[in-house]
Amino acid sequence: MISDEYTVRPIPFSDTKEWILRKHYAHRLPSITYAFGLFKDGFMVGCCTYGRPFSTTLQLCLGKENQERLFELNRLVVNDGMERNVLSYFVSHTFKLLPKPIALVSYADSGQGHHGYIYQATNWLYTGMSAPFKDYVVRGMEDMHHTSIGDMVGRSDKIGHGKDKVQMLKDMFGEENVYQIERSRKFRYFMFLGNRREVKAFRKALIYPIEKQYPKGDNTRYDASYQPTLQLSLF
Repeated sequence: MISDEYTVRPIPFSDTKEWILRKHYAHRLPSITYAFGLFKDGFMVGCCTYGRPFSTTLQLCLGKENQERLFELNRLVVNDGMERNVLSYFVSHTFKLLPKPIALVSYADSGQGHHGYIYQATNWLYTGMSAPFKDYVVRGMEDMHHTSIGDMVGRSDKIGHGKDKVQMLKDMFGEENVYQIERSRKFRYFMFLGNRREVKAFRKALIYPIEKQYPKGDNTRYDASYQPTLQLSLF
C-alpha cells in the first residue's frame, strides 16, 4: 500500500528551494507559508507548497472577511517514475496537516498542457479559466516569467509606487524590444477545508460559479528528471 511506503511531513522553507528552482517547470520561488515533503525510505521524493495568492482580485474572491484564510497551492513536484496515485496521496495528506478552516486555490496552466487532473482526483471544485490577460515581454526573453521580467528593473516594493515599469523596461532594452503577448489561460480550482458549516460558508462567499464538468484533454509532461541533492530526511 502507498501509505506503507510513503509519509508526508512539514519541511522548512530552505528544503524547498532546490526542488522549486531546479525541478519545477516555473523555476521561480513563490510566496511560501506552508511546505511539505513526500518521503520514501527516509528520502524526500516530492515537494508541495502553499502561500498567499499574489493577485489582489483573487485575494478577495471569498470576501474580505475570508482574505486571511485563502492560500494558493503554488508548487507541486515529485520525482519521475512514481507509482499511480502517489501524487493524489501526497496532496490529500497535506490537507490533514494544514490549519483549519482554510480555503485553497490552485491553477493548471493550459500553456503547459495541464488540465488539473491531480485536483480532479482529489475532488477540488472547478471554477472555470482565468481571464484573458496580456503581459509585457522582452524580445529574446519570451520564456521568462512576466514577474521575473518586471523584477529586472526592480521589485515594486523596492522602487516605489507610481514608477512606470514598462517604460523602465523600454529604457533598458529599447522600445522596439518590449511588446505584449497573450498570457496562457489557467484552469482554476478551489478546495475548502473545515467543518460542514465552515465549508458551506466558503462556498456561499465564493464569487466564481462552480462548473459541473471538469476540463479534459491530453496532458503534456514537463521534464522533472533533475535529482535534488537534498533528499535525506532529518526527522
